[in-house]
Amino acid sequence: MDSGQLVYIVSRLSLGALAAFLAILLWSRTRDVAWMFMVIGAIAAYVETVYSILELFGITGSNLPSIGSVPVVSIVLPCLPTIFFIAAFAVMVIRKYRRR
Repeated sequence: MDSGQLVYIVSRLSLGALAAFLAILLWSRTRDVAWMFMVIGAIAAYVETVYSILELFGITGSNLPSIGSVPVVSIVLPCLPTIFFIAAFAVMVIRKYRRR
């Protein structure tokens, strides 16, 4: 592993951990549905980061269910944060149009 990969891994893990930590702090302070979806999206993004780094090191299991040659986890995890962000934005948009 060269220094570029090390910087990449450390920066993704540290910034993701900071975002997840702050998201959990926010979660304990708010009960707003839209914000909760944003928090879950941030945590899901960190989970995807950790999984991709484990995959880079070859630590992930080889007996995972697959679609063709691609594990389902590798398809679902990158999509989860976006799905939760879409849900949060949809809740906010629905709220704005109901007030009118």
